[in-house]
Amino acid sequence: MFTPQGPTLRELAVQAFSSIEDGYDLLAPKFDHTPFRTPDRVLDAVVRTVEPLGPFRTGLDICCGTGAGVGALRRLCTERVVGVDFSAGMLATARSTASSGPDGLVGPEGPDGPVGPAGPAVDWVRADARALPFASAFDLAVSFGAFGHFLPAERPALFARAHAALRPGGRFVFPLPAPPRVGSALYWSLWGFDTAMRVRNALWHPRFVMYYRTFRLTDVRAELAAAGFTTELLPAADLGLLPGGAPRCVLVVARRAG
Repeated sequence: MFTPQGPTLRELAVQAFSSIEDGYDLLAPKFDHTPFRTPDRVLDAVVRTVEPLGPFRTGLDICCGTGAGVGALRRLCTERVVGVDFSAGMLATARSTASSGPDGLVGPEGPDGPVGPAGPAVDWVRADARALPFASAFDLAVSFGAFGHFLPAERPALFARAHAALRPGGRFVFPLPAPPRVGSALYWSLWGFDTAMRVRNALWHPRFVMYYRTFRLTDVRAELAAAGFTTELLPAADLGLLPGGAPRCVLVVARRAG
């Protein structure tokens, strides 16, 4: 499906009836050939919007998957970038892609890990995002497309650990597309997907948590504030405007005080 190199319908079905971790371990080798990988145009828009907020020495990609966000962080940070994910398969693919990719994402080993040409050191860490093993270590943290894997009750722990991982004054940044128009084809597609997932998780174990309609901006800003962040919204201008003039996507920029 998606491209000739992408997963088959059978492979997607096996993933859908696995746990989140096992499902992504299975999907990892073909993940970059699916629509689930964050598009380069989104990554580019994030880099251009965040760059004026720097400089940044160190960066963290939370739920890094196969490493697309790590590539964006390497364009923003000067010393060290870390990708963290709880799927061993996704991390293995990230390492392989980084070390052999034509873009030279990561070059030879240096004293602190793989080092890209004229770029920061890159490390890959297996960990649960709700229990990140870092304290005041990063100037910038990002996450792309992973929040649907966390139930609303789990987000306070996620945001608290992201806050703890940042240095005072550090920023936690993620893109948030505008919600689909009520009644549109996309609106009903997402509603249908979430409903199917709830039925699947009620009838089948282990659960595979992935919901598109549980990440509401009002709730998220309140949860970020409770974790100790102050937040602002920046339009991702490169991604265009809706017919009414609102941005198609904003960046949530949550800043740790200090």
